[in-house]
Amino acid sequence: MKCSEICTMIELEYSPEYACDWDNVGLLAGRRDKEVKKILLALDATDEVVRMAAEQNADMLITHHPMLFAPVKRVTDEDMVGRRLITLIQNDISYYAMHTNYDTRGMADLAAGLLKLQQCTVLEEIKDGEGIGRVGILPENMTLGECAEHVKEAYKIPSVRIYGAPDTQVCSAAVCPGAGKSTMSEALRFGCDVYITGDIDHHTGIDAVDQGLCIIDAGHYGIEHIFMEDVRAYLEKVLTGVRMECVPVKHPFTVR
Repeated sequence: MKCSEICTMIELEYSPEYACDWDNVGLLAGRRDKEVKKILLALDATDEVVRMAAEQNADMLITHHPMLFAPVKRVTDEDMVGRRLITLIQNDISYYAMHTNYDTRGMADLAAGLLKLQQCTVLEEIKDGEGIGRVGILPENMTLGECAEHVKEAYKIPSVRIYGAPDTQVCSAAVCPGAGKSTMSEALRFGCDVYITGDIDHHTGIDAVDQGLCIIDAGHYGIEHIFMEDVRAYLEKVLTGVRMECVPVKHPFTVR
């Protein structure tokens, strides 16, 4: 299939219209007329992932987070992004990013579903009643400590950080995959007992607790790695003659 045909199939389900204004989604490098026989899926276009795409003779790389946000004034081997772009172009690999459009149209429901949240509603609307994150009721009453274990099991992650007393009873929850600091005010507005997200800093965490909101920080990667297998399953249904592979789940840091 042509790269352009694959882009069309992606955007039928995850339209760029549902991306935030500040985002950069879609085909970011490469040829639309490229014949694609193999796709590599990853969360980020790191040096390792770009090298893996080249070594595996992938024709297309699809990531959740865009490698390009700010305008690029030059492409040379003197900087990190330039080296990655050169590798992709030299190996004729088309590069596509699906970020907040996937957050809105896919990630939010998937993340809530894995937590078995019930009676869900949108945490922050982006367009036409769709949006980032979900608010709902946990499958049963539990303590914050038990909820932390529930989160670890749901996303298959080794650890989380919690803000709040572990024996606090929690019932209503908000989940926002990725970095959820900016939408914490929405979780407070909904009166949630616990907010499940990532990248929460010290002051945000302790201030949330003082406002009656417990936090479970499952990490940015910890929740969002679910992107890879979900998009793979979708593409396998709608594409023909294209092999797909996901980069192995590999958390970017370790806790000792």
